[in-house]
Amino acid sequence: MAYKDEQKELKKPDELQKLGAEAMPFLEQHGRTVVMGVGGVLLVGLVISIGVSMSGRGEAEASRDFGASLKVLERTVSATAPTELKAGEEPPFKTEAEKDEAIVKALTDFRAKHPGRKAAVSAALPLGQAYLRQGKADQALPLVDEYIAKSDPTDPLRPAAYEARGYALEAQKKYDDALNAFDLLAKENKTDFMKGMGLYHRARMLLLKGDTAAAAKTLSEIENAAPNSAAARLAKDRISVLTAQGIDVPKPAPIVIAIDAGK
Repeated sequence: MAYKDEQKELKKPDELQKLGAEAMPFLEQHGRTVVMGVGGVLLVGLVISIGVSMSGRGEAEASRDFGASLKVLERTVSATAPTELKAGEEPPFKTEAEKDEAIVKALTDFRAKHPGRKAAVSAALPLGQAYLRQGKADQALPLVDEYIAKSDPTDPLRPAAYEARGYALEAQKKYDDALNAFDLLAKENKTDFMKGMGLYHRARMLLLKGDTAAAAKTLSEIENAAPNSAAARLAKDRISVLTAQGIDVPKPAPIVIAIDAGK
């Protein structure tokens, strides 16, 4: 499944998000938006935090311009032109491809105007994701690598960068490198959602490498790692395909609930 198609699949609501559990970590609540690269509101929030932390006129100007450039992410896509637009409202894009072209232009122009600024580093990720959706992995990978190398290690969008890096390497058929990138997605964050997606991508890479047994085992572990999530749903679909092909998929290990003997 290609990057663009898989992001569409991740838009489907899962039971975890329907329940709306307040105790879920930030990325488990918002991970789907982060992964799809359409988190305009989240990115604008990051622009505000960048502006607060930066000193100097140049950085502040870059932060303001970044916020303006990200407005393109907030525009909807509709094949039907609206009958009426509010004052100052931009018309929707006719296609996703048209929107991605606009994203690439806006963020490329912004980065050219503010080279070396922190906001330009932040812009590298959504720009790289747009290139990925266009099928341009060679142009996406250096941007994603720039973001990973130069962004703050605590930046909440880093899991999305690990996933994007894995997709870019996969498109280049560098499956071992892609596997390593997806493993970072599973290991270097604390949310069940992103851990589940890391495991799911690991299974995909193992299938591409021909290690069906290891892939089947990994897929069987996802429901326990990220119950009722989009990753678990995708894993179940893959398991169904493997089972139909006569491949033995291990049953997931039962979840052991610890009981306090003092109660």
